[in-house]
Amino acid sequence: MASPQLPLLVKFFIAVLFKEPAALERARRLFIAQWGPIDFEGSDRPFDTTDYYEREMGKPLFRRIVSFERLEQPAEMVGMKLSCNAIEDGLKDGNSRTVNCDCGYLDHNKVVLASAKEAGQKIYIDKGIYADLSGRYKDGKYRPFEWSFPDFKDGRYDADLARMRSVYLEQLRKERRKPV
Repeated sequence: MASPQLPLLVKFFIAVLFKEPAALERARRLFIAQWGPIDFEGSDRPFDTTDYYEREMGKPLFRRIVSFERLEQPAEMVGMKLSCNAIEDGLKDGNSRTVNCDCGYLDHNKVVLASAKEAGQKIYIDKGIYADLSGRYKDGKYRPFEWSFPDFKDGRYDADLARMRSVYLEQLRKERRKPV
């Protein structure tokens, strides 16, 4: 029988959806205050695979992925999602969000997003938050699943995820070399 043990630390990230660069900058400041230094920021990419958010947020919309220097336990995703929801609410313009924050983590073999919505592939964690397995590392990249977000499926974030994975693996190597 295997003894329970803590999982490896993971790299948290936020895929931020926004229209106005000023809203993104306000969100970035709150992210840093909450989770510490950002160690990776991807390019702004058009969010054009669905019009789901246009009515609330306007258009054109963009998404940028940012990741954080500090590695965490995967269970911290619940608190991160709840904090992201609070950040979205705090940055509203009237009743409309100015940012949408999809948070999650990656490790050496998977990408997991946090969700407040139930679906067949999602696993309930705690406090109304589900884990949504969105990608599996195989043949040199994270491969999406049929249920993954369309913009994650079309490859536009592959380079970002690869760079974040590279940073993450180097962080793990450094952690292992630290004296106990």
